[in-house]
Amino acid sequence: MIRKLETKDIDVVIQIWFEANKKAHDFIPESYWLEKFDEVKSILPQAEVYVYEADSEIKGFIGLMDNYIAGIFISIECQSKGIGKELLCYAKEKKENLSLSVYAKNSRAINFYKREDFKVISENLDENTGEKEFVMTWEKK
Repeated sequence: MIRKLETKDIDVVIQIWFEANKKAHDFIPESYWLEKFDEVKSILPQAEVYVYEADSEIKGFIGLMDNYIAGIFISIECQSKGIGKELLCYAKEKKENLSLSVYAKNSRAINFYKREDFKVISENLDENTGEKEFVMTWEKK
């Protein structure tokens, strides 16, 4: 089931965010994610966040800021099981277009978004990490 984030979900969601970021971005020091932890935790309740829940457990979530995907994060043990795709399809149903930024070194995510009809439209440098990132977009047909 996909549902809106509730206050009681924050601790589980932030832990998924942290673990998934460390795994997907092993080229960025763990200290970077630790520094962002409290900031992200505090803004989660104000964001448009949808969680994927199965067996009374949150398995992943998607964060949106208007039509921008701030991220799709799936718990480590549940990755590659279609949960990210379900969350993305849920967002596609709600929006006419979507955009996101993804690190160039995160080839797994880039391939996922390309399979889901996202196109790379530009590249820039993330000033916080010094890493190259791609801006990708999708439009409803």
